[in-house]
Amino acid sequence: MEKAILVVEDERKIARLLQIELESEGYRVLLAHDGIEGWAAFQEYQADLILLDVMLPGISGIELLRRIRSVNQDVPVLLVTAKNSVEDKVSGLDLGANDYLTKPFEIEELFARIRTSLRLSARAAQTDHAEEWLIAADLKLNLNTREVERADKPLQLTQREFDLLAYLVRNKKHVLNRDQILSEVWGYDYDGNTNVVDVYIRYVRKKVDEGFPTELIHTVRGIGYVLKDTL
Repeated sequence: MEKAILVVEDERKIARLLQIELESEGYRVLLAHDGIEGWAAFQEYQADLILLDVMLPGISGIELLRRIRSVNQDVPVLLVTAKNSVEDKVSGLDLGANDYLTKPFEIEELFARIRTSLRLSARAAQTDHAEEWLIAADLKLNLNTREVERADKPLQLTQREFDLLAYLVRNKKHVLNRDQILSEVWGYDYDGNTNVVDVYIRYVRKKVDEGFPTELIHTVRGIGYVLKDTL
């Protein structure tokens, strides 16, 4: 069954070009040319993936992403950002964007990112049906609701932080190197740069380990990280 992609892009020539290229790859493409149209299209149609420009009239791409994530945590969202818009990238990832592309980009890179996001989304959906809870020591993750608790205390994690923690818990007691984590959680290589893993490990540690008597996430010097489930 063909996958439906919602493209929210205000530059009509670019939107049309993306539509032609994506349809040539077998996708069904829906177009919206501003944030308000994008929100209406998201509510009306069931898209399998959303390609979302950050700079939009009406409402911004970041605000549209916030609205989407308030009602749907699962649909993959790929942000398209300007070359130097670091703040937009960080805001988008924190709000639950799955990935981002920086203009200008090659169409083959877009295809690769879409395939990866759809594959990870399908894998997550299968996992959600197969199991509900992940548990390590006093840490609990609900894969269906994406709730996290430690010692019965609720923890608030972003989507990426949750995915990273879930991967660590699934592989508890196993030392994971940065390339493994990057491949499984992000689904692609940031041009060989694995620093993003270290950054997000710090984010997760701050929420999962700070304030608790025992640390669960450990650094294995020169290799990577391991989650230990003993208190």
